Amino acid sequence: MLIWNLVTLLPKGQPAVTIPYTTFLEQVRAHNVTGIRVDGTQIAGRFARSIPWPPAQHATSVPKRGAAGTPAPPTYASFVTQFPQAIGDPSLMPLLQASNVPVTVAPPPNPLLGLFLTSALPALLFIGLLVFIGRQAARSQGGVLNFGRIMPRRYTVDQARVTFADVAGEDEAKAALVEVVDFLQHPKKYLELGARIPRGVLLVGPPGTGKTLLARAVAGEAGVPFLSLSASEFVQMFVGVGASRVRDLFAQAKKVAPAIVFIDEMDAVGRRRGAGVGTVNDEREQTLNQFLVEMDGFDERHEIIVLAATNRPDVLDPALLRPGRFDRQVTVGLPDRRGREEILRIHTKHLPLAADVDLDVLSRETPGFSGADLANLANEAALAAAHHAHHQVTRADFAEALHKIVLGGVRSVLLSPQDRRVVAYHEGGHVVVAWLLPAADPVRRVTIIPHGRALGVTEQLPGEDRYNYSREYLLTRLAVMLGGRIAEELAVGDITTGAENDLIEATRLARRMVTRWGMGSQGPLAFDADEQQPFLGYSLSHGRDYSEDTAARIDRDVRAIIEERQEFVRRLLTGARDRLDRLAELLLREETIGEDALLRVLGPRPSRANVPPHEGPPPMSVKPQRLT
Repeated sequence: MLIWNLVTLLPKGQPAVTIPYTTFLEQVRAHNVTGIRVDGTQIAGRFARSIPWPPAQHATSVPKRGAAGTPAPPTYASFVTQFPQAIGDPSLMPLLQASNVPVTVAPPPNPLLGLFLTSALPALLFIGLLVFIGRQAARSQGGVLNFGRIMPRRYTVDQARVTFADVAGEDEAKAALVEVVDFLQHPKKYLELGARIPRGVLLVGPPGTGKTLLARAVAGEAGVPFLSLSASEFVQMFVGVGASRVRDLFAQAKKVAPAIVFIDEMDAVGRRRGAGVGTVNDEREQTLNQFLVEMDGFDERHEIIVLAATNRPDVLDPALLRPGRFDRQVTVGLPDRRGREEILRIHTKHLPLAADVDLDVLSRETPGFSGADLANLANEAALAAAHHAHHQVTRADFAEALHKIVLGGVRSVLLSPQDRRVVAYHEGGHVVVAWLLPAADPVRRVTIIPHGRALGVTEQLPGEDRYNYSREYLLTRLAVMLGGRIAEELAVGDITTGAENDLIEATRLARRMVTRWGMGSQGPLAFDADEQQPFLGYSLSHGRDYSEDTAARIDRDVRAIIEERQEFVRRLLTGARDRLDRLAELLLREETIGEDALLRVLGPRPSRANVPPHEGPPPMSVKPQRLT
């Protein structure tokens, strides 16, 4: 239709005039016709000389040509007329021959084509319309009927294969999954001995540690189909849809067995039933019930293994974790220094690295980084290199990327001189306390340039990975947190809101020391005082396992620890006031100071042997616990 409209809008030549048959004969006798074309009873041709039409003698109602204000009649070079087929004209051909007029005869039209265009084509268009409407209705009906089905992402051995060689820094987790791979490759030897492979393996670890990648590596090593989906895809608004999708998922897995079913974010559907206050989520609980039934209903000879990942194993339903369902839990933790170096090698193998890039040094500077964090670090370094028009990714690009990730992006905030002075003394207080206490993590960099949501940042990086924290180290962390606020009091004579985050983290750490790690006056007791309880109202239905008097003593212990650290830091900064002033003045001039400049201003850090012990009870051993 669009093409037809465009064609009709194109400019056309002068149209042909329709003349009587007698006028046509007159023009032939006057030798004014150059040629004609006969198409049935229609005769079309061209004049040798254009003629006006209508002629003046026929236009009786029109004034003669040349009268004032009267337009002349148009002239035409082409004409069309009709042959009088009813009476015939045998003298036409001799007249044309005598006048030397060429005659062209058009072939007669095909009657079948006309019959098709007038009869068959409308019928075919109508049938096509009916077929289209029927397919649309079937598709709509199929969408309603398939509402309870699920479409997991399926990876086969023909696609890009991921193996254990693509996973670094998780040697213990890979070793725990080797048996799963061996069962999928050689199931017969296990079944003949009556052994039963674990039906489910739960991968537990912080976000970004590579749980999904590890699951794909298991499927790649075993060479079996890999069905992947998120647990949130089961949960819908209508009750029963999630349970139907669970049944459909396991039915699809059985068709392609041996196979691996991977469910990410298992806590989205596997949360503890009956927890919290308010309306019960019937849809989620029915979905979880169906999931439990399907895992129990596995035939022992079905070669299907369910791998699930979560970073919140504490919220999962106990029935989900019992033997026979998720028999094993594999911890996928943060990599150590050697693991970080291996991960960096994987993520930088496609980057043109400069000669000054040392991955061993980078791994030492990134404690606590997950695999995803290291991948982001490599990508940010490549982006920085491209931004600076470097041909290779240099050590400076990695340093810029690391500072951006740790400190946050730089904000262009214009601070008043008074605010800059407050920020300089605040950050200087953190630095001086950390510098003078040998148990504190080393200070690598301090800046009063706003980064992220902070007006200033002090960067501390531990020299090595820590898995066990002593009471001395925790008290030192509290002192460093309180150093900024105490420095403001001493130098400015007032306190500001800049220490808000420091106070929140210090109070939280002190409460954990008392309630979790037995470092208060209550002795070696642990209290269930988890401030991160995920279920609303869960503590209301279960109550606390200690009295109100014990809760009051816990609060007093927390206050005593914070106040003792506050007085200790005040004495420490009062004795080092000259160093604090020099550091603040340097920060106001340079804005960012590195480790070498700190060494020149503050002098060498004291060793542990030259520092008197902290005030308070002596350090106590702590059960291995990673502090977050």
